[in-house]
Amino acid sequence: MSNCNRIHAIDTIAGYPVAQSGATAPASIDEYGEDVFTAKAIRRYLSKPVAEKLLATIRGETPLDPSIAGAAANAMKEWAVARGATHFTHWFQPLTGGTAEKHDAFLDFDSDGEAIMAFSGKNLIMGEPDASSFPSGGLRCTFEARGYTAWDPTSPAFIKRHENGATLCIPTIFCSYTGEVLDKKTPLLRSIQALSKSVARLMKCFGLPEERTTVTLGPEQEYFLVDKNFYLHRPDLVQTGRTLFGSPPPKHQQLEDHYFGSIRPRVIAFMTEVEHALWRLGIPAKTRHNEVAPAQFEVAPIFEELNLAIDHNMQLMEVLQQVAARHGFVCLLHEKPFAGVNGSGKHNNWSVNYGKRNLLEPGSDPHENAVFLTVLTAIVRAVDLHADLLRSSTASAGNEHRLGANEAPPAIISIFLGDQLDDVIRQLETGAATESRHPGAMRIGVDALPPLPRDATDRNRTSPFAFTGNKFEFRACGSSQSCSGANIVLNTIVAESVDYIADRLEKISGKDFNTELQNLLREVIRKHRRVIFNGNNYSDEWVAEAEKRGLPNLQTTMDALRPLLLAENQKLFGKYGVFSKEELESRFEVFLEEYHRKIRIEGGIALEIASSMVLPVVCEEYSMLLKTLECAGIGGMSTGVTGLQIMAGQLGTKLDELVLRCNELEAALGGLHEEILTAMTNLRKVVDSVEHLVDDSRWPLPKYREMLFVY
Repeated sequence: MSNCNRIHAIDTIAGYPVAQSGATAPASIDEYGEDVFTAKAIRRYLSKPVAEKLLATIRGETPLDPSIAGAAANAMKEWAVARGATHFTHWFQPLTGGTAEKHDAFLDFDSDGEAIMAFSGKNLIMGEPDASSFPSGGLRCTFEARGYTAWDPTSPAFIKRHENGATLCIPTIFCSYTGEVLDKKTPLLRSIQALSKSVARLMKCFGLPEERTTVTLGPEQEYFLVDKNFYLHRPDLVQTGRTLFGSPPPKHQQLEDHYFGSIRPRVIAFMTEVEHALWRLGIPAKTRHNEVAPAQFEVAPIFEELNLAIDHNMQLMEVLQQVAARHGFVCLLHEKPFAGVNGSGKHNNWSVNYGKRNLLEPGSDPHENAVFLTVLTAIVRAVDLHADLLRSSTASAGNEHRLGANEAPPAIISIFLGDQLDDVIRQLETGAATESRHPGAMRIGVDALPPLPRDATDRNRTSPFAFTGNKFEFRACGSSQSCSGANIVLNTIVAESVDYIADRLEKISGKDFNTELQNLLREVIRKHRRVIFNGNNYSDEWVAEAEKRGLPNLQTTMDALRPLLLAENQKLFGKYGVFSKEELESRFEVFLEEYHRKIRIEGGIALEIASSMVLPVVCEEYSMLLKTLECAGIGGMSTGVTGLQIMAGQLGTKLDELVLRCNELEAALGGLHEEILTAMTNLRKVVDSVEHLVDDSRWPLPKYREMLFVY
């Protein structure tokens, strides 16, 4: 890409109209959920008895009655066809990190051979995609191809629209012929069920009536937008989703002027269309704003039931990318598309409700606060015991570049509670009240907590696991990742800790419940409070302190994945029926292979760019300097020669180093991933320094100053 092409790209962008084609009017509340097979649609298209049976299954009250499958399928088909759908698909989430779908037409023939629109109960309940063509970690081989998708009625069917039609999408699980789990939804549903049982058991200890447990989630999605004219001239972005080369411009995010700044007209037009599409899909988009880095943005929804929230987030990522294309943008979901500025995360805001009550919200009386402190203590124990698994759930090649800087938490998993709640925990631990409370010892179930409004704690943007009033925010998840992994782990480890406490409480007989509870919570806090840290997680002092406390610091993806192979972790997931030993080992194999493949792809494209795009330009620049020096000598010039000699010397040195680093990377591609990463880092240093020495008119790649600011 010559400079004339870059100038053309900039001129094209500058000439865009304020509102791009495809922009729409703001979403109307009447359109909300229009493309979702909601309870309202179910009641309209099904008889009352069948509708109520199906709705009971959706609410998790009863298993699916196979006898209603045919009626449900026909109703779903009639509803979808009325909205322009011609095909249906089982929409599932394999271990690729994205979603998968195979479209089948609503086409069949009657007994007279006439074409009809049809959709059977069998089509609705089960499908059969090729299981050997998806990552399985050895659970499936090429000659063992059979796999099944099975309807998840707890997540509503929806319409996916495209330019010339629409498709009915039916959320499903995905498993092999022999029953092993090949997707991310099935273990998530298993973990929700496990946590629900454990919470119900604990609530029974407190004498509470049986209620439904609901795990909720609000995932904040961060992303970058770059103009397509730049993107297509960056092979690294096209191939890997991140820039492998690029020198940060003098101005990037250090003035802190982009965060919550006024949204540019072209971007707000894009956001408006995104919101319109989300509303039709029943995705409750609530917040939109500029993020910290230039060209970085965020969209956040209202909290929903966990399974649905994750399905919605997967749809959201696809909507962002599709709408971006209609506006001449490319939406980058990679965790670190640009070096030196903020990466993109997906903050995982997690909570648990029992009936209508949020168990992570302090109550209005001593009994409610006893429940709150018990659940809080269980979570502290869970995170301390299983920090390695939480870290594993965020491990990826992309997130490896993000964690530890620019408002992304470090690899050390710790809990932030805030000063006020930490004070309560200390009182619980020591048994003594502070001056913030009435004199005397704190007594569980008798005293009330100090008033704890939702915003009683300050925010700690460096903490990976922070209490934020009525939820925990797990900030380590990467922007491109499915939230399933983190929540599978979180649900399972909390279920185990809740059961640990319930085991002890159920043995209390004829004793003072509150006294025994207080003794138990004090014991747990004393053993596990090492994981609580309210300070600066980025500081060197914390790294040293965390090591002293014995907290794991799994900095690399390789280190973070190894806990999946530990016998105690496999036993934990097996106990709760979330993963078998074989299923967990398969995840390790899939994630490990994915990591190695991505590193090799990045190394290959880095070498190609450096060798075929950058190196020729540097050679040309060096050759021109030498010719100019030669002409100066022939002309007997006495001025400027020294400057030319210095410039030629600098560029010549860089040219030698560039060739050397390219050769090193080429050799490293035949070796271990650590060698590839080191060689890529060394090559990048040279290329980024050369960017400042080569005439701008010859530099082949769009620069950071253009991609981050021209849109």
